[in-house]
Formats: sequence, structure tokens, C-alpha cells
Amino acid sequence: MPTLESVRGGVRGLVRGVVRGLVHGRSPALAALITAVAVCAGDAVARQYPFGPHSRAINDLGAQFVPFHAHLWDLLHGTAHGGLLLNWQSGFGAASLPDLGTYLTSPFALLVGLFPRDRIDLAVYVVTVLKMAAAAAAMTAVLPRLTRTNEHPGPIPGNSARNAPCTAPWWAATLLGATYALCGWSLIEASYNPMWLDGLIAFPLLCLVGEWARTARRPVLGPLIVALVWVANFYTAYMATLGAALVLVLRLLLDRDTSSRERARTVGRAAWRVALGVALAAPVLLPVYLGTRHASPGATTVFSPSPWTAVLARTMPGTYSFLSPAVFVGAGALLLAGGLAFDRKVPARERLGWVALVVAVAVSLQWGPTSLAWHAFAIPNGSPYRETFVPAGVVVMAAWTALSRGRPGVRPVLYGAGLLAVLWLGAASNALSSKPSLALFVLAVAGAGAGLLLGRRRGRGSTAAAAVLLLGSLLGQATTAMAYGDHAKLVKFAAYPTWGPDHTARAAAVKKADGWPAYRTDPGRAQVSSNDPLLLGGEGAGYYSSMTADTYTTMMRALGAGWTSGGRVIQSLDNPVTDAVFSVGARLRTEPGSAPVTVREDVPPLVTVRPPTLPAGFATGEGTDPSTGRPRYGSSPFRNQEALLGAAVYTVPASRVCPVGREAYLSAPDFWGTARLGSGPAVELRGALPKFRAAVTPLGAVREAGARITFHDKAGRPEAPADWSVGCLDRGRLAAAVDRLKKSAAVSLRVTGNGVHAVLPHATTGYAVLSAPRIAGWTCDGRPATSYLGLVAAPLHGGDTVDCSFRPPGLKAGGATGSAAVLVLIAIAVFSRRLGVTKHSSDHHVHVVRREEQLT
Repeated sequence: MPTLESVRGGVRGLVRGVVRGLVHGRSPALAALITAVAVCAGDAVARQYPFGPHSRAINDLGAQFVPFHAHLWDLLHGTAHGGLLLNWQSGFGAASLPDLGTYLTSPFALLVGLFPRDRIDLAVYVVTVLKMAAAAAAMTAVLPRLTRTNEHPGPIPGNSARNAPCTAPWWAATLLGATYALCGWSLIEASYNPMWLDGLIAFPLLCLVGEWARTARRPVLGPLIVALVWVANFYTAYMATLGAALVLVLRLLLDRDTSSRERARTVGRAAWRVALGVALAAPVLLPVYLGTRHASPGATTVFSPSPWTAVLARTMPGTYSFLSPAVFVGAGALLLAGGLAFDRKVPARERLGWVALVVAVAVSLQWGPTSLAWHAFAIPNGSPYRETFVPAGVVVMAAWTALSRGRPGVRPVLYGAGLLAVLWLGAASNALSSKPSLALFVLAVAGAGAGLLLGRRRGRGSTAAAAVLLLGSLLGQATTAMAYGDHAKLVKFAAYPTWGPDHTARAAAVKKADGWPAYRTDPGRAQVSSNDPLLLGGEGAGYYSSMTADTYTTMMRALGAGWTSGGRVIQSLDNPVTDAVFSVGARLRTEPGSAPVTVREDVPPLVTVRPPTLPAGFATGEGTDPSTGRPRYGSSPFRNQEALLGAAVYTVPASRVCPVGREAYLSAPDFWGTARLGSGPAVELRGALPKFRAAVTPLGAVREAGARITFHDKAGRPEAPADWSVGCLDRGRLAAAVDRLKKSAAVSLRVTGNGVHAVLPHATTGYAVLSAPRIAGWTCDGRPATSYLGLVAAPLHGGDTVDCSFRPPGLKAGGATGSAAVLVLIAIAVFSRRLGVTKHSSDHHVHVVRREEQLT
């Protein structure tokens, strides 16, 4: 039995082994550790989750990304309603693969499955930190390879070492790798958009693929890496590919021993590797691309560059602005890059090339045409500087170029400090800069400068002190930038609550009420996120995605639904008529501070049968198409709901007075304020078109004759909205309409992850209507599905069954492209292996002949 002392000795040995492993050589693991420590320290200083009471679920992180990761958890554990092709929980049935490809196809995202579901916020945080750490490790591993040219090869096996190898200390690449991962874009922007962080990892990896293309190595691994990063997040991978292409072109131009013909061959090798990698990713990329084509356009913006003083201010470690680039990079990297132009140890051609690339990429952020090119020729709906991680990476590479030629002298450090002083003066004139941030920048530059100068001295003590100064400067800046960004975003944006008792209670209520697929359960109008069906469970109308189909947005607008983000965030519509149409048999209603209440309704099943035309005289005018007699939407949400239900259930008075005994519903989509029916409670509406749209809202039952609706704006002043209308619902008529639909509805249903099979009453004619939006990709009985007022429909000719299936557009073509790319990659692997064997045999034969000649 081992003694206590032997156990302690074993632990000490293990710790020493781990430490030696971390610090051995140019350690990517140590860079990852530094990055993780800095990020967590910044969040701890800000008392941000998981280190304090402040929620970190700011804006889209809480509204969109955390719920999507919860949905991934459900997919991994087999508890989701739907599958990889069709998501039954969101938007009454949404395409799943485009959303997965946009938000969840990073390999890191799979780690959420290892956490309990009620710790989904922690899971997303861990994934975020790990991605930033991985970016640091990737850059640390790649930087030493950037010194390997014909002029300055470094230790490449099989290459001639006719020039001096890299003379930078082993920890230099480690610190610069961490500096890259801790840039302002990463800390302030991407830490709340975790899928963007895959681009932070992609940039150094794609630069490595470029190096392999330059040396004609790794013809199989290169395309595989391209495919991986493009699948992980195509948007930032596109930006990273542009940045890596610029780095490769510069590397080729700086290599004097490479001919123009060989440069062209290298560009060709890089191009086909990228093309093959993108083709391998086509099964995901094509559905995502076509998903964006069918998506609601959302709000439109015009690019307007930030003032240059604001850009300079954002190089300070404690600044924040949503509409300016987060160009902060650690002072050590800025000193080295700034002094590169004056470092005579670096050849003039190399100095000029890297300085020119840094300046060109920085300027490209501010010019409209290049900004458009960085963003795949689509103006971003939100932050207009999403490519800022590429300039940060280029600055770090320029700093490495300076170090790789030897430790910088006093002259380049002083010149670099002078350049940063000019930058500081420009930043000080902008309101974004505060006195603490300016003072911290001065301290950081002083610490980094002292570390660089101290590093010139020989001896372990000087080297250790230099490393400590540079590391301290980096950690101080990064921690401050992270903490400041945490606080600034909490002031600017709404914070969604971290999973807590309220979430648990609502999720439990949804699970208890859920009866899918017999009926839908909507988690309710009172939201804890913009994707409550994904976060809490159920199958509701609520849906927020960049891929929200325009077809769905148009239909829900006609029915009176509310939205934000110009139509990409569809809110639950608490209305008994639409609940009947969409088979919402259970609905949660939650008041602040109260337990959720489940309200149940008698509703038809998911598949009902409708006549090919509406009854004569029903909703004449806007309710029917005069040429075909088929229903169509008009301007009144109440008449539109009736057309979809197939029955008249509303009275729509021209005044604010409603009939006694009816339920009043108000439509005022562009009004922000409160409305009140008689002496009833005030109801809030939030409409400011086109960004915000107020939903059709229940005002309560009309209990007294002459009860009127009154309005007050946000300031409490009486106001009469110009586009309001009221519908008075007759519950008896609604119950009769539901009974009629149930009599001709499907007698049995089988719902899968990609469609529905329904058995209908014998010899049914008309249209089988599935209560799901007719988004692109639906087919019924082998033919493209028909649209019945925006719902999936199929004409019936006396048959007893209907089969409707969904396949996202682009999946078939993407699968064929990906399969062809796999065959090409296999052929390349076989050819490369045979070529390698032949070359090895030839080299061995030459060696034997030479050896025999020496012996004779």
C-alpha cells in the first residue's frame, strides 16, 4: 500500500512534469493557459458569471446563442423535437441545418453535451474560453514557421540551414500567441458571439495551410483544415481566408530566391487546396448559403467609417463602442510592430513588406469597398468591424518578424515607443478614451519596453525578468479590457438571465404539459430569451435566427405577430385563433414573480383538410383572390386569421367601442405605449416599425356597454395610434370552427425529424394543410408542396394518406459536391503516397551508389 509520502512525491513529480511540458520549447499549451487565465480574471474582476452575480448573456448571447446550444444539447441527448434537417420547436417548424451550420458546427460546440442541461450558460462560457485558448495555441505554433524562407529557413528537417535560425527566446511566440488571442476583438466582440471565435482559430491555421502550399507539403491535411474551419463558421472563415491569402502573397514577395513561375505555382497550390476544402464543406455550406437567400432581410444599414481618433482610442485597453473597431492589441506587440520599420537587423525589403501590410489592412477597415469585401459583399446588420481579428493577427506576425531576427535594440524600441506616443495623443482627443485607460496604456508600454530592453542582456535572471515584465503587461491590459467590456455592454444592452429557478419552473411546466405531436405547447409570450422553445422546451412561434425564413416572417406579420430586429425575431402570438390554426393545445402564461400557469385549449391536429375555395361571400374583397377564389392575405390581421381558420369569428368595429360579451384584441403594430379597455388593466405594446412590431394583444373581455379603448404613449400622454384596429372574438364561433376542422382532420399522424405522414378520412378531397410554414424545401407526395396562406399544403384527390417531407435547399447539391471532393482527396492521398515512396526509393538508390563509390 503506498505511503502518504510516496503519494506526495508522485503528485510533486506529476506537477513538475506538467510544468516542464508547458514551458518546453515554444509552448502552445502555455499560451492557451495564459489566455484562459486572462479571460477568467477579467470576468472575475467584473463579477460576471460564472464568477459573480452579473449575467454575461448580453444581447444575442442570451437571446440566440445560448438557446441554440441548449438545442444542440437536446440533439446530442436525443430529446429534441426534430433532427438535423427539420427543427419542430422553433417557428412552428424551421430548417435545422442552416441554423446548425451558422451557430453550432464548431467541434468545440459538442462539448456542451458533457454538462448538465441546466448548466448551459456555464457550458457556453467554457466553450468560449477554450476557443480563445485554442486560438492562442494555434498562433503560437504557426509563428515560428513564418521565419522559414529560403533566406532564413530555420530548423526544417531536410532543409539546408545555410542561414542563421530564429534567435527569439522560446517564450516569445508563446506571449505573442496569447497577445493575438487576447486582442480587443476577441475580448470585447467575439466573447459574446462564440461562433465568431472559430475565425480567430482559423486565421493562423489557414496561414499554416499557406505555408504548406509554399513548400508543397501536406496536400491532404491542408484541404481538411480548410474544410474544418469553413464548417466551424463559414462567415469568419471567409475573412480569415482573405487574411491568410494576404500573408501568403507577402511571404512570396519577400522570398527573393523564388521565381515568378514558382510563385504562380504556389498561388495555384493554395487556391486548389482552399477550393477543395470548401467543396468538402459543401454539405453544410450550400444549405447555409441558400438559407441566407431565403431569410428575412432584416434591417438595412449603410457603412459609415468611424473617426480615426475613435479608431486610435480603441487601441487603448479600457474602451468600448459598438460602432468602432476593437483594435486593441497588447503593448508588447505594438512596440515590436511599431519599431519594425527602424530595426536594421531586419532586411529593408522585409520591414517594408510587413509594415505595408499592417497599414493596408488597417486602412481597409475604414474604406467602404474593402469593408464590403471583408464581409462577403453584404453590409453587416450590427457591428460593422467583424474582420478586426485579421489586423490583430497581422500586427502579431509583424512583431514576430522583428523578434525572429534577433532581440530588438534600443533604437527600434524607442522609435516604437515614439510611434505609440503619437497614437496615444490621437486617442486622448477622443471621448472614448478615459484617463484610467490612457494611464494604463502608458504603464503597459513602459512595462513592455523595459521587458524588451532587459531581454537584450544575457543571463537567466535578465531573461526571466524580461518575460515577467512582458507577461505582466499583457495580463494587466487584457484583464482590464475584458472587465471594462463586460461593464460597458451591461450598460448598453439588455442582459438575459442566467439559468435559474424561473427557468427550471418554466421548463418543468412545459415538459408536464407537452403532448407533441398530438398538439403543440408554447412556452409563452413572457420570454426569458428570444428562442424560448429551444431553451425551455415546447414547439412555439418564437424564433430568432439569421436564417428566419422570409416566408415565415411574412405570414406571421399578416396574422398580427410581433417582432424585433426588423422581422428576424418572431415573438409568440398569444391568440386563440392562431393557436387553433397551429395546433397549440397548451400555452404557458407567466406573470412577474408568479409561477407559470398552463392554459389548455381544444385544437385540431397538425394536419387538417381545407376546401379548395372559401365559401361564397366569406371575407369578400381582401380575403379571396378574385381570379382563383383561393384565400389570400389582406391588411387586417383579424380577417387574415379568419381566412386561415376558414371561419368568421371576429367582429371588427370601426370605433373603439366593442360588443359586450366578446373578447377584445388590439392591433396597433407601430405604437409604443399602453392601451386599456374601459377600467381594465393597462396592456403594454412595443411597436416602432420597421425594427419593432407590436403584436395583436388581448385587452380582456368586454363587460360593460360603451367600454372604450384608451391609449397613452411612453411618456404617459394620451395618444390615438393612426393604424390601430380592434377585433372582438366570439368564442362560440371559434369552438364551432375548431369542431369542423377536427371532423375532417387526420385520424393518425407520424412525425419524424424530416417530415410528416398523415392518415386521412376515406376519399378526402380538397387540400391537406400542415400547420407549418411553407418554407423552401417542403415536398408532399413527391411534388413541391403548395402554399395555403403560407402553410404547407398538398392537393388531395380522394386519397387516404399524405406524406410531406423536408429537405433544406442545397443539401443534395452540397452532398454531391462533398462526395466528389472526397474522391478527389483520396486520389491526391494515393498519388502523394506513391510519389513519396518513389522519391524515397530514388534517394536511397543515390545514397547506395555514392556509398559504393566511396568504398571503391
